[in-house]
Amino acid sequence: MKYLGLDLGTKTLGLALSDSLGLIANSYKVLRHHEDYDGLLLLLEEEIEKNHVTAIVLGFPKNMDNSIGERGEIALSFQKKLEDKFHLPVYMQDERLTTKQAENLLIENDMSRKKRKKVIDSLAATIILQSYLDRKDNR
Repeated sequence: MKYLGLDLGTKTLGLALSDSLGLIANSYKVLRHHEDYDGLLLLLEEEIEKNHVTAIVLGFPKNMDNSIGERGEIALSFQKKLEDKFHLPVYMQDERLTTKQAENLLIENDMSRKKRKKVIDSLAATIILQSYLDRKDNR
């Protein structure tokens, strides 16, 4: 099973892909969307077909108190759009603090702020996807 991990931000969408066994997540790319979700779906269609994706893992930005805020509602709406368009399972994965984790990893590796900005969203998507894959195997 091949998974596509997504970190949906206000201007960008970080992408990560699993290996064909669905065990290991790898950073893939970042798409810019500026909240044009319909245009984003067209870009994702190309990636899903090209990479033979069979399931999607979407980051679910809950508040620290586990409530669902505005960004969480946007993610749920995007989940529905993904399911309607691609007819694939779309799993929601708690993404609290993944961007901070990604930033800390990049800082630890002495990456400049300019370079971090280019890859942080795909690394956050990788953390989201790997968290899901690890949890899935332990069920």
